[in-house]
Amino acid sequence: MIALTVHEFSHGWVAYKLGDMTAKYSGRLTLNPLAHIDPIGTLLLPFILFITTGGRFVFGYAKPVPINYWGLKNPKRDMGLIGLSGPAANLIFAFILSIVWKTLPVDSLLRLILEYLISINVILGIFNLIPIPPLDGSRILSALLPSNLASQYNRLEPYGFILLLLLITTGVTNIILWPLVRMFLAFLGVPF
Repeated sequence: MIALTVHEFSHGWVAYKLGDMTAKYSGRLTLNPLAHIDPIGTLLLPFILFITTGGRFVFGYAKPVPINYWGLKNPKRDMGLIGLSGPAANLIFAFILSIVWKTLPVDSLLRLILEYLISINVILGIFNLIPIPPLDGSRILSALLPSNLASQYNRLEPYGFILLLLLITTGVTNIILWPLVRMFLAFLGVPF
């Protein structure tokens, strides 16, 4: 919940700074986790996956922060920045937590909790950089592509979740995700 809250709050905050008031007016410009809970994606899905996989695979999501594309000053660029803000916030938060983690005694329970929180933030941040809709990486890539290519690429959105599930179940995301997660955690000095 902490990682998801940081992630969604940052989307709303950056959108707000770029001219879109939607997150503020919908009560999502907050670090209160209750504002970001999606009953199915945040509670039910992770619980079912934890039970059915014996804790080997857990996946979930928060309620997406609403963004008004037309409320932005430079919509194409700003959507990319908003997309980048969530993963960046998770990775920056992991970095800050790693500094605190290094100051704690090795056998400390708080150190163990922070280790998990750091790992979760790194996994969430890197996973969301995958350029498949509805992940944030697709917003970043769309902002970087020329308008005609971005328009064609954005047509994948209705099929993105199916494509993402296919990549997860076939293990393709593991080939991409885990080496990057290990590399970032090694950079932070946190074991994985």
